[in-house]
Amino acid sequence: MLPMNTSHAVICPGQGAQAVGMGRAWAEACTSSRAIFDRADEVLSDSLGTALSTLCFEGPAERLNKTDASQPAIYTCSVACHAGLVEQGFRLEAGSYAGLSLGEYTALHLAGVFGFEDGLRLVAERGRLMQEAAEASRGSMVALMGADESEAESFCRGVVEAVGGGHVLVPANFNAPGQIVLSGDAEACAAALERAGEAGFKAKELVVAGAFHSSLMQPAADAMADRLAEVDFKPSAATVWSNVTARPHDSADPEQIKSLLVQQITQPVRWAQSCAAMIEEGVQAFDELAPGKVLKGLMRRVDRGVKVETHDEPNTVTMD
Repeated sequence: MLPMNTSHAVICPGQGAQAVGMGRAWAEACTSSRAIFDRADEVLSDSLGTALSTLCFEGPAERLNKTDASQPAIYTCSVACHAGLVEQGFRLEAGSYAGLSLGEYTALHLAGVFGFEDGLRLVAERGRLMQEAAEASRGSMVALMGADESEAESFCRGVVEAVGGGHVLVPANFNAPGQIVLSGDAEACAAALERAGEAGFKAKELVVAGAFHSSLMQPAADAMADRLAEVDFKPSAATVWSNVTARPHDSADPEQIKSLLVQQITQPVRWAQSCAAMIEEGVQAFDELAPGKVLKGLMRRVDRGVKVETHDEPNTVTMD
């Protein structure tokens, strides 16, 4: 085993990074990557209506973009990318792992907390439960530009007061400085779009299935707690960062890790804070696993001075 390098971290993408064709180049270039996709196809069988690898490589995009498909697809693609990098001799002696929302499961798997198949079953169930909660709640999400955390929270309170009691609008993703995603019911999100300009912000509606990381996802969180209770978590071999706290998980307390994964479904994702904290604690270089390059873009807004290598395809390393 390679020694851990505390100045190096591996970061894992979350939902939204999916695209038709994801992982195909890795599967064609590396037998270990292909084996990951084969295992995923075997574990999930026809539960998604077609083989997971077919959805990743060929689409259709409409099906791949649904939450129940995109979450296991991204997890599998990231793990396959990691396996391919190891096969190619890439040195991945990371001291830290972190993942954006769904990507936290990838990070925990790569740090040895649970096996690939257990993780795949967990994220497939998470995606299914969140899809069901989204369909039941008619929620949406809005990107708010130009606000800090306190301003975003105040803006949300003002919108809810304006549209009336019983509505939901909360900060859901702290992706990067000045870029916060709000989550809530459809009426509150529509009001946020209308009121953002007069509050001095810019807003953009996101094409998503539902109000993720809000109280509207509570049914999914409750059911996910039962599913997590069935899986044995082991101590991690490296530091893994929590989206909920923006601090490292306690690897000696698996029940606390499970609790935070449940909370993550309804609580805001503190990605920007996690990245800033990793840098403050000495991380100087990041490797972003496939699919996509979303996290590199966010990192540029957190700290342009750190190096981020992306691995969307083999032998196409892009460094910031």
